[in-house]
Amino acid sequence: MTTITLSKSDAAGVKSDAVVIGVVKSGGGVTLPAGTESLNAAYGGKLVEVLSGLGATGKAGEVTKVPGPNPGKSATLIAVGLGAAPDGELKTEDLRTAAGTGVRAAKISQSVAFALPTPDAECVRAVAEGALMGRYAFTAYKSSDGANDAPGNLTVLTDLARNKDAKAALERAQVTAEAVAQVRDWVNTPPSDLHPAEFAADAVKLGKEYGVKVEVLDEKALAKGGYGGILGVGQGSSNPPRLVRLTYTPRKPVTHLAFVGKGITFDSGGLSLKTSTGMVSMKSDMAGAAAVIGATIAIARLGLPVQVTSYAAMAENMPSGSAARPSDVLTMYGGKTVEVLNTDAEGRLVLGDALVRASADQPDLIIDVATLTGACVVALGTKVAGAFGNTDTARDRVVDAAVAAGESMWPLPIPAEMLDKLKSHSKVADLANITGEPWGGALAAAAFLGDFVADGIDWVHLDVAGPAFNDGGPSGYIPTGGTGYAVRTLVELAASAS
Repeated sequence: MTTITLSKSDAAGVKSDAVVIGVVKSGGGVTLPAGTESLNAAYGGKLVEVLSGLGATGKAGEVTKVPGPNPGKSATLIAVGLGAAPDGELKTEDLRTAAGTGVRAAKISQSVAFALPTPDAECVRAVAEGALMGRYAFTAYKSSDGANDAPGNLTVLTDLARNKDAKAALERAQVTAEAVAQVRDWVNTPPSDLHPAEFAADAVKLGKEYGVKVEVLDEKALAKGGYGGILGVGQGSSNPPRLVRLTYTPRKPVTHLAFVGKGITFDSGGLSLKTSTGMVSMKSDMAGAAAVIGATIAIARLGLPVQVTSYAAMAENMPSGSAARPSDVLTMYGGKTVEVLNTDAEGRLVLGDALVRASADQPDLIIDVATLTGACVVALGTKVAGAFGNTDTARDRVVDAAVAAGESMWPLPIPAEMLDKLKSHSKVADLANITGEPWGGALAAAAFLGDFVADGIDWVHLDVAGPAFNDGGPSGYIPTGGTGYAVRTLVELAASAS
């Protein structure tokens, strides 16, 4: 992992392969934000003219490169557009995105210094997070083309370099970014190399390293315990399912959070088979489980005074002679029965088991994270997650954490009639796993999950089918492939509770 430090060094004199600055869109031209005064002086007070002459407009995400002012020190100046700041203040997400854009504009082996505005510790954290997440590259399967280049070090230039809060912010950025990188690695790994058993083993290894207790239920333990949802989804695969439980218990916790993640290591759709193109990105269907594991480890590493109990429900959804059939009835953990009318609506089945088990721990709040429905992508696009909850207060609390963390999320309802439709659609079981209607799929899935949460426990469901995986090109600090979405929201939720 790339290392990052704070420094009070002058932006014009710092020795680094590249220096990243921001430029703000203003009227018909650009202006320089605070922290670039010495650089401007090094260019004879004409840095704005130089950048404007090269076509810089300050548009968000725009990159303009010029030779550094002092040969032998910084070789390249990378100016990143910050967009307009109508209220005169840049948002932390603007800084996070600019840092990610700037570091991607440099070679991975180059050292990079960031002279972006850092008036407070939150801005320091945003710049550091963006830089670290923007430098991410998945090279495990690359044989050449610089895949083995060691990443250069990163430096945040700030007057707060010796400030206690800024140092704590940097530590949180480093730990969180490492968790995001781990989640991205899991999501990007080919499904032939990450079956439920390997995924669970990785969680055990991390737990041992960072003092988090990890328990794994294999297929025999799942059968003995009555986890019919997880077993039903996984029965068509030669790679058996797992349920992983992680527990972090600090001294005198202020609250108890439970995280539940969908961990379908590959989703073919089962006998309700997906199209071939629809399967290509389905190695990412375990992104929810990856996020809750990554967030739990990060919270433990940061020593936050919040008890966390997490469940990662892992299975591979494959078609075979032993696969679950449409019209099969599964007996879920806790005894509820579900008629499976579409085997491609499998995530809610593994989550149902895990939500009942999580409820037994009696946490103050349960948050599940799942790449659950294409319907949510239709509704909100590929950058925004849907947030559902059994109370508006709990749901809004998680949405607020997402906003603070820089992850886009939108509150959605769970209409009461959706659960009624699920119950009435099955004539033989307590409920069906689909309503049979082509609309409102994300709402129906949320209603299904809510029926497995015990009364009296606050619960929030995050449908991350859109933002968990990026099929397009990189942007800001978001790479192509796995994004690590939801890790920062869950860490922020725990940090704000403490």
